[in-house]
Amino acid sequence: MTDPIYVLNGPNLNRLGKREPEIYGHTTLIEVEAWCRQAAGSTPLEFRQSNREYEIIEWVHEAIERPAAGIIINPAAFTFTSIAILDALKMFSGPIMELHISNIHKREEIYHHSLVSRIATGVIAGLGPHGYPIAVKSLAGMINQNLRQA
Repeated sequence: MTDPIYVLNGPNLNRLGKREPEIYGHTTLIEVEAWCRQAAGSTPLEFRQSNREYEIIEWVHEAIERPAAGIIINPAAFTFTSIAILDALKMFSGPIMELHISNIHKREEIYHHSLVSRIATGVIAGLGPHGYPIAVKSLAGMINQNLRQA
């Protein structure tokens, strides 16, 4: 596999390790990135975070044009509000893994309705930061088996 896997992170994830550690733990996003790169091995990885919706959309467009082999996205709060990110992801033809550090279905009602789940190939939620390398390995396996979105 020579095309990269994009790992896109939404708002406030730059605050991992400091933000609500009782929910998100003490692991930083820098540590998460290192775990993802280790899990990816020789597969190229684009690891990015933004608090700006438009920037995440631009990265999805970049993944479409480049092309990327797959996208792992933790849209954070945009999961529940951004039709624009959903529309961008709908244009991507490869597998998409939606990722959440916490179990969004165990949290308050506002977190139960993911727009991204409508188009995601798979969803990982509630495994803490350790869900990231699992997502990388799972997505790489899907790509190697030529599995695409249903």
